[in-house]
Amino acid sequence: MDVPSELIQRLKSAGHVVVFTGAGVSAESGIPTFRDRQTGLWTNFDAQSLATPEAFERDPALVWGWYEWRRCRVLASEPNAAHRAIAALAGRVRRLTLITQNVDDLHERAGSPEVLHLHGRICQPYCSACGREHAVARPQLPEPDDERRLEPPRCVHCGGRIRPGVVWFGECLPRRPWEQAVEAARGCDAFLCIGTSSVVEPAAGLTRAAIVARAATIQVNIDATCLDELVTLNLRGPAATMLPRLVAEVWPEA
Repeated sequence: MDVPSELIQRLKSAGHVVVFTGAGVSAESGIPTFRDRQTGLWTNFDAQSLATPEAFERDPALVWGWYEWRRCRVLASEPNAAHRAIAALAGRVRRLTLITQNVDDLHERAGSPEVLHLHGRICQPYCSACGREHAVARPQLPEPDDERRLEPPRCVHCGGRIRPGVVWFGECLPRRPWEQAVEAARGCDAFLCIGTSSVVEPAAGLTRAAIVARAATIQVNIDATCLDELVTLNLRGPAATMLPRLVAEVWPEA
């Protein structure tokens, strides 16, 4: 891996490392991104058109059914080498803040205990009326002739519809995790941006905040992004391949 020696020294001496992950990390565990062509029953649906409050209001059974399908994919997936490398890194640096745009729990299952979820958690639905969290069992997906619809459960407290625990297009990010993420990006010594296209705002601004703060910034991605010319180093390739190699080279196990 071609990491300049000066950058390796900056990374090794970093007191605070931030890791910011996007859909590309979970995609390597088999979880489709919003930009992927949908599969199976959902081939003819535009993912982004289902991820709005208006879509849930208009056809709650369709939206709930789609998110139950996605939740089932998450539960059937396993953390990959990138998730595990991040968990290992937390034990090798003085301080690590993990921020993710992903709604799955693969970071936690890989061993990362504290994760700032900017876009919510698909396995933590809540009431659309009173906001209370709702425990749901492993999803039972409809058969192909069920028209892909599942009626959302009702809240035991107020009777409102239970909605997916994710941040939809047009909704604000959760305030406290976002504030913590911004503070971390502005105050870190090293910032790793992994598997994100860096186009979804406001989360995409975190890498720019770290750049402005003169942190050492490394971008790990399969494709080029708008930040290629701004970060300290680009590592082109799959996160599950590149990140373990980076961690092993810069932060070898004691």
